[in-house]
Amino acid sequence: MSVYAVLESVVQRANQSPETLAGLNTVYQFNVSGQSYQVKVENKKAVLAEGCPYQPNCTVQLSDQTFHQLMNGQLNPVTAFMTGKLKIQGDMSQAMKLQNLLKSRL
Repeated sequence: MSVYAVLESVVQRANQSPETLAGLNTVYQFNVSGQSYQVKVENKKAVLAEGCPYQPNCTVQLSDQTFHQLMNGQLNPVTAFMTGKLKIQGDMSQAMKLQNLLKSRL
């Protein structure tokens, strides 16, 4: 499954459960193996975009392999961060909330 398809699934599930998005008003940018994707969350609604149309609050950089391992539960996000497989720039408080959003795929 492509990175875009996985993120699209996350966004669809999150939009089906708006409580998942409560309190979020942010733009997450995912830089995955040279490709960029953004998830904008505003007013309990998430939107996925390819590229960088918005100013991100939190940017996550990782490889395609690491992305899929995280999404499949094969790799812990904290472990990925501590070992340098996952890099985060920007608002760390938003990064912490990202984990709840990504769980909406499961």
